[in-house]
Amino acid sequence: MSSQKPPAGLRPWPELGREHLADCRVFQVARSWVRVPGGGSHPFYRIDADSWVNVVPVTAAGEIVMIRQFRHGSQTFTLEIPGGVVDPGEEPEQAAGRELEEETGYRASSLRPLGDLNPNPALFGNRVFTFAAEGCERVGEIENPGLEETVVELVPRAELPDRVRRGEIDHALVIAALHFWSLDPSSD
Repeated sequence: MSSQKPPAGLRPWPELGREHLADCRVFQVARSWVRVPGGGSHPFYRIDADSWVNVVPVTAAGEIVMIRQFRHGSQTFTLEIPGGVVDPGEEPEQAAGRELEEETGYRASSLRPLGDLNPNPALFGNRVFTFAAEGCERVGEIENPGLEETVVELVPRAELPDRVRRGEIDHALVIAALHFWSLDPSSD
């Protein structure tokens, strides 16, 4: 989590109270009342979720192991990298390896952290951790739990920019993960 000092003249807004509104299995919704600058209070809503992982899996041939799946929010089939929730008691790196294998049937010879970020600080307090997974090989079948269905697609690295520009890859956190990976000198 960021430990930046606030700029001169800005202070955190103190939370006066919090009310749990909904448990939606993969996240919780809460309403907080905060003291706003100038006095008074105002309600703000937040989504509390466990941390997530994203994995940029690369085969020895330089292909990115991606998945297509139906997403209920957008009501579309998306092209993404593997990822998911960090389970309780699990480290992000363990979750990255598990999600890679469950969603693709591939295993990496090594996992390397690339960075982490907040998915949307206006609403979320969790982090998404991005890993490069190198030397990926197919070791088994896809083993999604009953609430997911994925199909693997191997994408040549050179095609990624065009697929993003065409909107074929439009998941913001996937694009952020691919950007982290592109900035890493080891990914060349």
